Amino acid sequence: MNNMADLFGKMNEFQSKMQEAQQRLGELEVSAEAGGGMVKVTANGNRQIVSIKLEKDIIDPEDPDMLEDLIIAGVNKALTEAESAAKDKMQEVTRDLLPGGGLPGMDLSKFGL
Repeated sequence: MNNMADLFGKMNEFQSKMQEAQQRLGELEVSAEAGGGMVKVTANGNRQIVSIKLEKDIIDPEDPDMLEDLIIAGVNKALTEAESAAKDKMQEVTRDLLPGGGLPGMDLSKFGL
């Protein structure tokens, strides 16, 4: 019975650490550029866009399609980098909390791992 209580205690600790890590992800920011730095997009570890900066030279009223494409490219790069950074951060948490990186048979994919 003691082993079961220890397991539940570790699961509660794990859940608490995961929630704390997810809150910290909101503070993590990554940036990506498109168009040779003409478009700069910043995203947080929760995969949310927090800013988009455009160089004035990139704004051409005669060619809005190019600007739209560069914004899409910048957003996609920033989200990819945010996802990678978040995954690295969450793996650090599980490595520190659970020796060997996890519990046998436990699927951590829903946590982004």
